[in-house]
Amino acid sequence: MRRPFSVMSVDEESNTFDILYKVVGEGTRQLSESKIGDVLSVIGPIGNGFKLSDKKNPLLIGGGVGMPPMIAIAQKIKANDYYQPFVILGSEVPFPFEATASEIEIPFKGPTHTMPLLEGWGIACRLASMQGFDGAFKGYVTDLARKYLDALPHKELSQVEIYSCGPRPMLEAVAELSKEYKLPCQVSLEEFMACAVGGCAGCAVEVKSDKGVLMKRVCVDGPVFEAQSVF
Repeated sequence: MRRPFSVMSVDEESNTFDILYKVVGEGTRQLSESKIGDVLSVIGPIGNGFKLSDKKNPLLIGGGVGMPPMIAIAQKIKANDYYQPFVILGSEVPFPFEATASEIEIPFKGPTHTMPLLEGWGIACRLASMQGFDGAFKGYVTDLARKYLDALPHKELSQVEIYSCGPRPMLEAVAELSKEYKLPCQVSLEEFMACAVGGCAGCAVEVKSDKGVLMKRVCVDGPVFEAQSVF
């Protein structure tokens, strides 16, 4: 059975892409033991991704294995001076990178550490965890997001759109945050998938629409939905 993964970054010059995943079972264990030169069968990209709007202050919130899509968005917009993104990455286990102190200023005082890859791209990022990791904000990603939003002038706040991926409870909290601040929000759902091509409907979720509640397949109709349509 295939495993669904998000693309973390793309190198168009070498025609390669990176994925970040956690070893949780036999399939990912075998994948982790793959060597350079091994051939893998891949289907993709599948489904509908994030749609970047003209809001110039994207707030990217990734939790756990939901971090890679946020990094992918950051890579897409890093060369565009119009956008001024802020990335929040959360984890309750050690981060899958060596966090370093950031030299990029943010509009509030607090956490100091970031992901080196994003720092190298010139993108502001801070880390959040309840585990008290060095340089990380001690709390939930939504607590850190609130500090960021409260520090923005009204004009800048009106230019925020939230993009998020992570565990369902985290996404529910992000959706509530977006509703409180009256901000548009897109979420990428994490669901167990079997066929990943829409045939089995094993990943179907309820989505609110003008026609009432519909069942949508995360693999092909999603995984990205408007937050208020699913929470």
